[in-house]
Amino acid sequence: MNRGVSFQIPNEYGNFLWRILQPVEIANYRWQTSGESYFVVEGELDDEELFHDYEIVEGAVFEQQLKTNQYYTIFVELKAFPYGKMVNQVNTYEEFADSDCELVLLIADNSYVSIYCKNKNIIEKLYFNALQNDFEDVQFITDENDTRTSLTV
Repeated sequence: MNRGVSFQIPNEYGNFLWRILQPVEIANYRWQTSGESYFVVEGELDDEELFHDYEIVEGAVFEQQLKTNQYYTIFVELKAFPYGKMVNQVNTYEEFADSDCELVLLIADNSYVSIYCKNKNIIEKLYFNALQNDFEDVQFITDENDTRTSLTV
């Protein structure tokens, strides 16, 4: 069974999260954010962080932020919860499967992306979107090949 997708993005600034999440209705979720990512202003890394640890961001605001800014992602944890559902900590795949969380996006070391999603149709769309964006080493994460023990970076 497919759990999600993994791939590599270029180790450079841009709006990669916006590109990665194109198949997802970003505005339909509340996003729990964490990690280390910075805005890029006039081609220079800014001191202002893109995300604040464990902040909950409304979907429309989050979508606009990802779409209209340039940023450099170092470590990222994003968790999508439908409106009206409980936002809670999700640290393992088992916790994810038992929670209201619909999607987990992780970026490690600037370029290694793993996305876990409960919707099989969206997993397929994320996979083909990654191929269309010329991301590298695109593959499905399955029950058989998933070696991750926690959904954190």
